[in-house]
Amino acid sequence: MPDFLDLSDIPSRDLEGIIARARETKNSRIGRANGETDADTRLGGKLVALVFEKPSTRTRVSFEAAVRQQGGQALVLYGSEMQLGRGETVADTARVLSRYVDLIMIRTFDHNSLFEFAEHADVPVVNGLTNKSHPCQIMADIMTYEEKRGSIRGRSIAWFGSGNNVCTSFLHAAGRFGFDFVFSGPVEMQPCSEAVDFARENGASVQFEFDPYSAVVDADLIVTDAWTSMHDAELSEKDKLQKMLPFQVNGDLMAKAKPDALFMHCLPAHREEEVTSEVMDGPQSVVFDETENRLHVQKSILSWCLDS
Repeated sequence: MPDFLDLSDIPSRDLEGIIARARETKNSRIGRANGETDADTRLGGKLVALVFEKPSTRTRVSFEAAVRQQGGQALVLYGSEMQLGRGETVADTARVLSRYVDLIMIRTFDHNSLFEFAEHADVPVVNGLTNKSHPCQIMADIMTYEEKRGSIRGRSIAWFGSGNNVCTSFLHAAGRFGFDFVFSGPVEMQPCSEAVDFARENGASVQFEFDPYSAVVDADLIVTDAWTSMHDAELSEKDKLQKMLPFQVNGDLMAKAKPDALFMHCLPAHREEEVTSEVMDGPQSVVFDETENRLHVQKSILSWCLDS
C-alpha cells in the first residue's frame, strides 16, 4: 500500500483521482451533521495513529474528523508523550506502531525523519507536514480553486512571502497539475532549487518576480503564508519584517490581479502582517473554504492509501 509523502512522488492521475473522490465525499455529506459518519465508511474497523511532533489545530481536528466520519478510530499521539521524544529511534517507533494500527499520519519537523519513518513502517504513512513540504494542504487548495473556477491547469499562481514548505508543495503541484507559478519574495528566501527544477522539468513555467505589483498582474490565484519559515534562523525578527513587508497581500496588491482572482492562505494568519483583514475577509478570499476542504481531501488521501 502506498505512502502519501510528497506530491512529486505520486502520479498526476492518482492526485486527480484523490480530488475527484474528495468532491464526491463532500457532496455526499450535504445535510449531515459533522458528528455523523459517511454513507461510505471506507475506514470502518481501521485504526489510524495521528502522530504530532509539531503542534497543530487544523491538522489534528481535520484528520481526526476524517477518520471518525469514515467509520474508523483515531489514536492521537504527541512526541513529548512517546518514547520517540525520549531517545527511541524513528525506525523503531515506526516498527512498533505498525504492529498496532492500520495507517499512520505524522506531522514532524525533519523531512528526512518522515522518509525514515515511512521506510520502516509496514503500514501506509501520510505526511501531515514537515519543514520541507505540506502536500495535504495543497491538495485542499487545488480542490478549492477548482470548485470556484474550474480546472487549475494552465492557470497562473502568484506566491508572496518566503519559499517555505507550503511553497515547495505548490511547486510540486505545478508539475503535477500543469499550472504556472510566480514567486515573489525576498531574494534570501527563495524556494528550494529542487522543487523549482521539478516543476520546470514537468512542464510548468516558474518565474521569479521581486516586484510584487508586477508578479500579481496575470495571477488567477494569490497565495501567502505566515512570515515564519525554515529561513528564520538566518534573519533577526527586525530584518525579517523589513524584508517581508513589501510582499504583504493587501487591497492595493489584489487590485492589480485579474478581477476574478482568488486569495488563499493555509492559516493560521497573522492579520496585518502577511495579509490585511481587508483581503482576508474580502470577496476574493476563500481561506475558510480551504480549511473545510482539508477534511474532505484528507478522507480521500486516507482511502487512497488503503485502497491502492
